[in-house]
Amino acid sequence: MSQVKFKGEPVEVNGNFPAKGAQAPAFTLVGKSLADVALSSYAGQRKVLNIFPSIDTGVCATSVRRFNEMAGKLSNTVVLCISADLPFAQSRFCGAEGLERVVTLSTMRGREFLVDYGVALTTGPLAGVAARAVVVLDADNRVLHAQLVDELTHEPDYDAALAALG
Repeated sequence: MSQVKFKGEPVEVNGNFPAKGAQAPAFTLVGKSLADVALSSYAGQRKVLNIFPSIDTGVCATSVRRFNEMAGKLSNTVVLCISADLPFAQSRFCGAEGLERVVTLSTMRGREFLVDYGVALTTGPLAGVAARAVVVLDADNRVLHAQLVDELTHEPDYDAALAALG
C-alpha cells in the first residue's frame, strides 16, 4: 500500500503501481457505448493512461482538456481517460467541451483495474475511486513513464508524460 494526499491529508492507495520498464497489466473497462473495451483493443499503438477520480472536478476536467489538446500532436498514440464516472457523464462532458481526441473509459466494470494499476483509494472521502496517475505505454504495453500524483488536487506532469513518448 502507498499513500497520496487529498487536500493535504494522507489517504491510502492499494495495489501495485506499474514501474517504468514493466509490462502493463491487461484490463477491460467500459467505453462510451457501454461495451467492454480491452487494453488489447489498442494493440500496436502507444497509450497514455490519464487516470483520475471523476471528470466532475476541476483538476480532472483540466487534465482531460490538456491531454485532448496534446493528443493531436502525437503520432500512433491514443489517450485513454479513465475514471469512475459512468460513460454517460464522460460522453456528456467531452461532447460539451468538444473533446474528440481522447477516449473515455469507465471503471463501472473492470474495477480490478484500480488494484492492478495501484490506484485504488481505500481511505478518505474519495475511497472507492482512482487516485490521479498517468501511465505511458509503448506499442507493446511496456511502461515508459508512470506518475502517481502525490496530491489529488494537483495536475499530473504533462511534460514528463509527453517526453516519455520521445
